[in-house]
Amino acid sequence: MLTEVENLYTTARQELEAIGDARGLEDWRVRYLGKKSQLNTVLRGLAGLPIEERKLVGARANVVKTELEAAYQDRERRLKDSLGAASGEMQFDPTLPGRPYALGHRHPLIRTIYEVCDIFISLGFQISEGPEVEWDRINFGALNIPEEHPARDSMSTSWVDSAGDNRRLLRTHTTSVTARTLKVNDPPIRIVEPGRVYRYEATDATHAHMFHQVDGIAVDTDVTMADLKGTLYEFARRFFGKNTRMRFRCDYFPFVEPGVEGAISCAACDGGGCRLCGNTGWIEILGAGMAHPRVLEQGGIDPERYTGFAFGVGVDRLVMLRHGINDIRLFYNNDLRFLSQFS
Repeated sequence: MLTEVENLYTTARQELEAIGDARGLEDWRVRYLGKKSQLNTVLRGLAGLPIEERKLVGARANVVKTELEAAYQDRERRLKDSLGAASGEMQFDPTLPGRPYALGHRHPLIRTIYEVCDIFISLGFQISEGPEVEWDRINFGALNIPEEHPARDSMSTSWVDSAGDNRRLLRTHTTSVTARTLKVNDPPIRIVEPGRVYRYEATDATHAHMFHQVDGIAVDTDVTMADLKGTLYEFARRFFGKNTRMRFRCDYFPFVEPGVEGAISCAACDGGGCRLCGNTGWIEILGAGMAHPRVLEQGGIDPERYTGFAFGVGVDRLVMLRHGINDIRLFYNNDLRFLSQFS
């Protein structure tokens, strides 16, 4: 049996050196190193040998198996190198610099927030931010929103602590930063307030429980509706293009009086009417108005001396309109196939 093991070893090494492809190498491995290999068949026959011969043959068989495994790995490596060289593949050169990592880019929503803020900064505004968990008295009370207003209902607002006098919630608009700004600044004030806001509502193609806004306020002596219209028209022209037209219609918001909705001319039909704009020729993008006297009073500002205007823009809607995106959920799915289009 010892002679059989030696003959098996010699034959296996000769066949291994003659192999020239990966398939032949795998066949060799199965034949000589697999569970049903010839070497394992020899080892299973050791039980019938005398004890001394069994020890001698078993020790040699284990050495043969170890050497064949090492020879197999060496042949596999040399075969891969030779096949790679034959196909013209460049071999590894440790002196070459490593391949660079793919660079990321800003999320389309964050990029748009920066762009919107840059436009208002160029118009003389400053940036202000506030907490996302806000007091009820600031998010609602300081903005002239009464206790019975539907926005305070638990079906519209995500409350963190709805008991007692010091109730807290996830802010429903960045206008809450306006209330804070008025309390700690003296006129003239020109502030824009970007950030995330939260609404307790079901998510669908046009609604999300978390989205982004940029609110703003300007307070000074003799601020008029003409200042509001001129500022927002200039913003729309810079963001959507110089040929963009803007329309203002009356609307109601508790913290402004009078209130207006701002709409831009539909870029798809140039105001002629299409499916995108609901055949009206206009697409609403923001709410605005003159700051309510009670809001100024809550901030410690004399409404008899000062006036102001305020506005709020939905950032998600701006991006959807600019790029023709029909589902707000795409921004939050973290699908790189979608996000990479904005690099």
